[in-house]
Amino acid sequence: MSNANPINIKRIDHVVLRVSDLDRMIDFYRNVLGCRLERGPGVGRLAQLRAGDSLIDLVDADGRLGRQGGGAPDHEAPNVDHVCLLVQPWDTETVLEHLRRFEVQHGEVGSRYGATGQDLSVYIKDPEGNNIELKGWT
Repeated sequence: MSNANPINIKRIDHVVLRVSDLDRMIDFYRNVLGCRLERGPGVGRLAQLRAGDSLIDLVDADGRLGRQGGGAPDHEAPNVDHVCLLVQPWDTETVLEHLRRFEVQHGEVGSRYGATGQDLSVYIKDPEGNNIELKGWT
């Protein structure tokens, strides 16, 4: 029996977050994190934002698609533990100054391991309490 797995994952294609305030979340991901709105939000209340080679999909929890996932998320029960976004180039002071300009609180900058190896990162929360790790790649 062969140990070769026919599923060869290269990267995360997209992450889907169910959200309570779609417009506020679009603003955060566009203005604070620099994602580009690629599609939506349309009738289905789905917004797809380009994050480098990947997408972050925001689905209105009260919309047709969002209701399929149950009740709306909140700060006590976020959708995921965290999403890690690779930032390149990475300059710690520039990143922290940008977060301060938008009044985004952040955790300690530390060296953490991820898909690209060990590097500096910082945790923030989006407006609905989801943890976002901004990770440098040097």
